[in-house]
Amino acid sequence: MAGATAPRRRGPTATERVRKVLVVEDSRAMQRLICHALDADPRLSVVGVAGDAYAARDMIKRLAPDVLVLDVEMPRMSGLDFLGRLMRLRPMPVVMFSSVTQVGSDAAIRALVLGAVDCLAKPYDGVTPETLTALADRVHAAAVAPVLPVLPSSSRRPLASPATASAPPKDRVILIGASTGGVTAVETVLRGLPVNSPPVVVAQHMPESFLQSFAARLDSILPHRVVLAEEDLPLAPGQVVLSPGGTSHTGVAVRAGCMCCARIDRPKRNGHCPSVDELFLSAKGIGARVIGVILTGLGQDGAEGLRQLRDAGGYCIGQNEATCVVYGMPRAAAEAGALHEQVPLEQIAGAVMRALAAGSSRSLRC
Repeated sequence: MAGATAPRRRGPTATERVRKVLVVEDSRAMQRLICHALDADPRLSVVGVAGDAYAARDMIKRLAPDVLVLDVEMPRMSGLDFLGRLMRLRPMPVVMFSSVTQVGSDAAIRALVLGAVDCLAKPYDGVTPETLTALADRVHAAAVAPVLPVLPSSSRRPLASPATASAPPKDRVILIGASTGGVTAVETVLRGLPVNSPPVVVAQHMPESFLQSFAARLDSILPHRVVLAEEDLPLAPGQVVLSPGGTSHTGVAVRAGCMCCARIDRPKRNGHCPSVDELFLSAKGIGARVIGVILTGLGQDGAEGLRQLRDAGGYCIGQNEATCVVYGMPRAAAEAGALHEQVPLEQIAGAVMRALAAGSSRSLRC
């Protein structure tokens, strides 16, 4: 913690207002860290600090904050229990600030499913200005995000879609990129795809340990086989592959005539690893066989890769603004001229299947 200073960010414009933040955290040291990071951003103002959920409940009523920063592990009532009650009774933007232990990553995924806008890894061994800036940016993005209804999610594996009656075209691949709000968005899209759909490769901005938990969750609730990407892993129908993040990106390649995963050893791109741009750019050589999808997220990662993928013959779909938690990445892709269409989240799986069918028809005519 020592020596880290959050860089000042631009202030709110004439039409914007400073967003009020309530920090819910039991550690005094972490309270100071969070408050320092957020108060250094002129777009944000910390209006209160609560040491537990009961104090937070009273402060929410009294202070009417725009956004909460919430710990997972807290005394008297866990952050997850509080989040569940909050989203039922008074839905509002919440950013979880969690440790990166395996237990913490499982809890973080559950928090995102319950309706938290975002979840950041809580640092153990000091913090950099980059971390502080990321925290403030995520909190501001959450504060201005629409509060969308949390869709009910069954823990039972869903029945295969009727679309499985006719097999989707072979030798195709679906690439999905997502960031803030992406846990629910990715799950929604995958639930709409038939069990024998072409392989799906996902780049989701998330810490490495969180991605392991995310893959395990998806594998437990979907009829598809969900795994983390590995070098040379063959891509097969009915398979969903998540980039594991860490120190390398994930791409796709054709080797010995078969599509497979490719490890990309490059630095962070657009501040992220895994990077959506790296995933999309890796598929330019097989563009006509690719459906690219960009979902809710902060920033512009994926826009350039999707534009080049479209130029190479891929079909590109973006989530529309009304259903995005943060309309950043899809907006950047639209402004770059990368998208064929923008549709609501719940219609994206259908748009993917229509694009696959249209591509198959074109191939038959050729």
